[in-house]
Amino acid sequence: MRALSRRSVRARSGRILLEGPQGVREAVRHAPDQVVDLYLTAETAARYPEIADAARAAGRWVHEVSEDVLAAMCDADSPQGMVAVCEWSPGELADVLASDPACLVLLAEVRDPGNLGTVIRGADAAGAAAVLVSAASVDVTSPKVVRSTAGSLFHLPVVTGLDVTETIARLQASGIVCHAADGAGERTVDEADLGPAHAWVMGNEARGLPPEVAHACDDVLRVPIHGQAESLNLAMATTLCVYASARAQRG
Repeated sequence: MRALSRRSVRARSGRILLEGPQGVREAVRHAPDQVVDLYLTAETAARYPEIADAARAAGRWVHEVSEDVLAAMCDADSPQGMVAVCEWSPGELADVLASDPACLVLLAEVRDPGNLGTVIRGADAAGAAAVLVSAASVDVTSPKVVRSTAGSLFHLPVVTGLDVTETIARLQASGIVCHAADGAGERTVDEADLGPAHAWVMGNEARGLPPEVAHACDDVLRVPIHGQAESLNLAMATTLCVYASARAQRG
């Protein structure tokens, strides 16, 4: 299990390490067939009996271990008393497009694991159809990304390894408007027509979107800043954008 902290092992096995009660609960609830083994301490078993019971009811292996053993299994510095080994594979762009998506998120060169995981969680909460991740971004299966999704990794498709410019062209060919999110945008998110199917294209935490990517999009929009903050964190900006989409499309 400890070896799953290495990308090569995750890629070879098709398995990931899922740490913490919240993420494990969502995997057991929404994708029980993908849960291979569940490990937890006696204290955690007493605190969250419903998670272990649901795992057993789904035919999953549940093992009680000591705190030292659990700590040796986990990647986190402060384990939360529960960890699962899960099977996981990325989604396919063709399947996402076939589902007639109303809102997507396309990430270009996102490097911070916490940001990527939080973007997936925010997109899930706002009802986005999928998150699309460029090949130059951080590995979606890294333990820190998985922890940051808080289980949302098992709620919506996450497509990885994409070329951003090619993906934008493919989205546009499918009738999906591509909005580049950038502080240099002349119009704000609030001024855009977010009714039609669209994708938010988000850039690197430090550098933003490369010019060629912004030019490939249909327009460039910015999140309005009414106070003195110089900018917004990537995950925060993405969440605001997808919630603007939810308001426009769901009323």
